[in-house]
Amino acid sequence: MSSDTSLSPIESTQSTVPQEDLAANADQSILSEQVESKETPAESTVSEQVEPNETEPEAISELKAIAPNAQVRFKTQEDGTLLLLLPNESSSNDANATTQVTWTEILQQIRQRLNAGDRFWQADTRVQLIAQDRLLDGRQLQAIAEALAESKLKLERIETSRRQTAVAAVTAGYSVEQRTTVTPFNPNPLATGKALADPLYLETTVRSGVDIRHPGNVVLVGDVNPGGSIIADGDILVWGRLRGLAQAGANGNEQCIVMALQMEPTQIRIADWVARAPEPLPDFYPEVAYVSPEGIRIAKAADFSKA
Repeated sequence: MSSDTSLSPIESTQSTVPQEDLAANADQSILSEQVESKETPAESTVSEQVEPNETEPEAISELKAIAPNAQVRFKTQEDGTLLLLLPNESSSNDANATTQVTWTEILQQIRQRLNAGDRFWQADTRVQLIAQDRLLDGRQLQAIAEALAESKLKLERIETSRRQTAVAAVTAGYSVEQRTTVTPFNPNPLATGKALADPLYLETTVRSGVDIRHPGNVVLVGDVNPGGSIIADGDILVWGRLRGLAQAGANGNEQCIVMALQMEPTQIRIADWVARAPEPLPDFYPEVAYVSPEGIRIAKAADFSKA
């Protein structure tokens, strides 16, 4: 690939006994014992029925204490994708609500909802996990995937605002979209600039069918295979072979770049510019794709300067 290459555009019983003789008295004693034996179980039965009614209000009040935002939810999109939404780790401002739920409680909620609603979902339905700000590791993601698989659902994509969760998801081979945490209060509504999220560092191979989205810079130590993609609001640096799709400056920043040790992308996008790379050359070297007045161009990294 030559230097400065120009590219082409392109979620009751009673009993009465007469007292006449001893035999009658004996009969009376026998009958009285029978009456007592009939009355005693009745009393115990009544007491057993009353006790649950006395504790029932407590159970109801405990159930009401669970806030909606502490529950796992399922939602079906128009395209058939099933969204699995987890509760946020952050606490609620409502003091009467219980929002802090453990991982065990979350997994139990997922299984209960799947057992209650599996008849409503078709087999092999794609699932997108909305993890929000909850921190999940590889084993927890695998447990969620296995619970979904028991209901014949397939986990394919994970959306999160935590970098650690994003890294664990990519390592497990899932498509990932990392979003910035939503802040309800804007201290400076007049500001026009938009700060990028912290860089996302990955050490893996992006395989076919996996796509990574991040609102900042992405640094990948590994390869991007054909069919894989990386979409970032900032720059993209691939310390390996780039043979899939790479889109830098996804929020419209034309100053972003795409850099790789071996540049063989199926498509490159920077802001609104789209291009295809030319045929690879026998010899390769680190290259940078950037936007010039003529469109997207590729230059040797050693010769490139943003200035």
